[in-house]
Amino acid sequence: MKNSSSNNDNKQHREEEEGRSPAAAYVRLLFSAQQLHLFNLFSHLLLLAFGFIIGITLAFSVNHHQQLIILPSNNNNNPISSNNNSQSGIKRDGLRSFLGSGKEATIMHDMKDDELMWRASMVPKIREVPFRMTPKVAFMFLTRGPLYLGPLWERFFKGNQGLYSIYIHSHPSFNASSVPKTSVFFGRRIPSKGVRWGDLNMVDAERRLLANALLDLSNQRFVLLSETCIPLFNFSTVYRYLLNSSKTFVEAYDLAGPVGRGRYSPKMRPLIKPSQWRKGSQWFQIDRALALEVVSDRQYYPVFKKHCRYGGCIADEHYLPTLVSIKFWRRNANRTLTWVDWSKGGSHPSRYMRSDVTVPFLNRLRHATRCRYNGKSTNVCHLFARKFMPQSLDRLLRFAPRLMHF
Repeated sequence: MKNSSSNNDNKQHREEEEGRSPAAAYVRLLFSAQQLHLFNLFSHLLLLAFGFIIGITLAFSVNHHQQLIILPSNNNNNPISSNNNSQSGIKRDGLRSFLGSGKEATIMHDMKDDELMWRASMVPKIREVPFRMTPKVAFMFLTRGPLYLGPLWERFFKGNQGLYSIYIHSHPSFNASSVPKTSVFFGRRIPSKGVRWGDLNMVDAERRLLANALLDLSNQRFVLLSETCIPLFNFSTVYRYLLNSSKTFVEAYDLAGPVGRGRYSPKMRPLIKPSQWRKGSQWFQIDRALALEVVSDRQYYPVFKKHCRYGGCIADEHYLPTLVSIKFWRRNANRTLTWVDWSKGGSHPSRYMRSDVTVPFLNRLRHATRCRYNGKSTNVCHLFARKFMPQSLDRLLRFAPRLMHF
């Protein structure tokens, strides 16, 4: 009986254990499922928060990067050529726009002279331009006010867009609003300062013109002109003559007497010796390499600025001739392409009125002298001439089509 009771107790215990096992397993399974659901929910929330943070960060980064990649071109010689990304809507500046090559537009900026010279002096180490670039000639007009011979120049430039750039330095008081929008001179005035004849600020104006023109990488030749200058040949002749030349054209010679060596200051020693002092025409035609040297000159220009400012020094007739003869004479033709008549003496060259403009006179300016061009003799020695007064315009316009072929 005792053994039977014990067996019954054990059997009942096993049945109770077996009876409780499914319930316990279900409870454990339910608890595990709830834990897994909470874990998955927490994981999803964590991923969602992480994605939201990344999205905000990327949006800020793209917006900030967009502001950084649009590099300002202070030259403003050409309008910004932007490509619209259909997906992002981001407007981008291309390399052409940054380098200033392309269609001309406004060239005004607010850079100071030292900022302008620094910007213009930058030179790429990779010389090959990563796009096709047509070389241009920069025509730089240093004027007091209006270009009263402008109609003649309009005919000269007509039909040659993309082969030239125009820059005008005039007195700050001059109101350029009178220039019609259809003119090639419209919007071509650079930020200018007052200029006084014989002072160093004449050289400053020349350097300012060069620096602005250098901002356009496609400008390869630089011609300084005044409001009294005229072209003696058509554009294609002038363009080929300048672009194909192996030399620069800066007149430089040693002249005894008060208007030559007499303007030298002994205080310029030891950098500039009396034997290195040169005189020449202000009206030059140079290449890009020399233009870069002029705007970046921190050796000779400060000496002129200190010792050739006022009185009888006349810096514009000595700075560039002296600089070129000391450092760059091998590449220089030692002559100017601008015809001027000093035969009558005095502080200023001969002036030409309406009655002076005749066909024989213009032909003499065009072909009467001989010179060397790329090692060969030629009778095309001057491409420009001065000083022509406003009264001469009507005759110049009458003879230009027949003589100059424009």
